Amino acid sequence: MTDEEREELEAILGHRFQHPERLDRALTHRSHRQNADALDNERLEFLGDRVLGLVASEHLFSLFPHWEAGKLSKGLARLVSAPSIHAAAQRLHLGRYLRLGPGEEKTGGREKKRLLADAYEAVLGAIYLDAGLPVAEAFLRRSLLDPALAGGVEGIEHPDHKSALQEWLQQRGRGTVDYRVRKESGPEHQKTFEVEVWHQGRQLACSEGRTKKEAEQSAARLALETLSQSPEMA
Repeated sequence: MTDEEREELEAILGHRFQHPERLDRALTHRSHRQNADALDNERLEFLGDRVLGLVASEHLFSLFPHWEAGKLSKGLARLVSAPSIHAAAQRLHLGRYLRLGPGEEKTGGREKKRLLADAYEAVLGAIYLDAGLPVAEAFLRRSLLDPALAGGVEGIEHPDHKSALQEWLQQRGRGTVDYRVRKESGPEHQKTFEVEVWHQGRQLACSEGRTKKEAEQSAARLALETLSQSPEMA
């Protein structure tokens, strides 16, 4: 990474590193290692994951004093899920600054969700080492927690059925699904959307909602219920 690139990224992150090598390491994927003694970002990722869990847990604990432990656990799992972390990494444009080996570069490593999520956690770990918990917490709040909660608690109070459906299919090597708006009805200010879920030429479910997102989530829930009860898909 050039000095200009580092300064650019530090401006995006909102933190100027006292030890720039920590940021370099946080962005170094293991495929970039030149020899067995070279350092990659896996240790920093491990540390960042723990910082993330601690700060996010305290954030939810303070924000929702009426939530019981079980609800806090479920909310935490959704708040720090892979899609949530990946979205934060994308907002920071981390893929642009990753240090990858030729193989990962050729196969689109800069866009891979897992690589980006790992890099985000590694950057968080690097900031924690460089400046301590308060600075790491401030970075985490503005880059992940605040955006994730910007739409209210619905996103963490209620499960993401679309992600659950996709993960269920991926675990079985079944590919992806397609959501299609079948019908829109009602006045402009009070529309109802009817959405279908299709998978490999088969309609799995259909459901309605006040928004397309709500209808998709409902349809995904029904589709997952159908698939999980299907002997040939188990």
